[in-house]
Amino acid sequence: MIEFRGLSKSYTKRGRPALLPFELEVRKGEILGLVGLNGAGKTTLIRSAAGLILPTAGTVLLDGHDIVTDKIRASATVGWVSEFPNFEPGARAADLLEYLAGYNGLRGPEALPWVLGILRQVGLEGDEWQRVGTFSQGMKKRFALATALVARPTNLLFDELLNGLDPEGIRYVRSMMLTLRKEGASVLLSSHLLGEVENLADRIAIVHEGRLLEVLPREALLSSRGRSLRIVLHGPGDGALDYLSTVGKVTAEGTTYRIADPRTEAWQVTEELVRRGFHVAEVRTEHEDLESYFFRRIRGAG
Repeated sequence: MIEFRGLSKSYTKRGRPALLPFELEVRKGEILGLVGLNGAGKTTLIRSAAGLILPTAGTVLLDGHDIVTDKIRASATVGWVSEFPNFEPGARAADLLEYLAGYNGLRGPEALPWVLGILRQVGLEGDEWQRVGTFSQGMKKRFALATALVARPTNLLFDELLNGLDPEGIRYVRSMMLTLRKEGASVLLSSHLLGEVENLADRIAIVHEGRLLEVLPREALLSSRGRSLRIVLHGPGDGALDYLSTVGKVTAEGTTYRIADPRTEAWQVTEELVRRGFHVAEVRTEHEDLESYFFRRIRGAG
């Protein structure tokens, strides 16, 4: 479990704090998506949990170990992938991973099979003996994921892990994260790919200007997002706009109408249109996606 306890961070005395006092937890067996604009504080939050920077106040607990006062035991539970992973370009993937495994007590004849298994899991089977400097950006991201997993961590910190991945790479990483969740790991995923966050995360934390605005379970996100009706008529729609304007804010394009935040259910609209003599081709309820909800939420935050 990852627990942020009153965590705040200022890089300068006079500038705006990168993080205001922050309370958040990532539960065991959970993927928590972290979304926010550039400069919102996401990377600062992740680097604090990884023990790479000291907080100005507060702390992070990793499986109960304090990253400030008990850093060695806390760090032993963490696997971390930075937004821009960087490795020795001349090293071969399996050799470098085996070297890193040694730091975590995995040596001898069992080390190489473990390392090769991890590389296979992240989709680098067949590339184990390539030099890391020859890897594409997506392959480097997958190799970074392998380095994060080599110590069998219970807490994973992924800073823009999905950026730079091709569709195949995203598929491998998505599958890996779901496996980690099933095994009981706590996964904190920061990403600008809000569609992927929406598909993967059990809960979504929205961060804006160093503040935690909201944490929503996926189910609550679905129920709190704006709803609209999309209506398509066959033939002329003269007079339809007059009625639909009483249902909600309506926009029209030809014989297609969209009503934002309707006050009436879709079946009731259909019945009334038919009663008025219109030929209805389609009435569909739509919800705004996470991206639309996110921008609406931060605009409301000022």
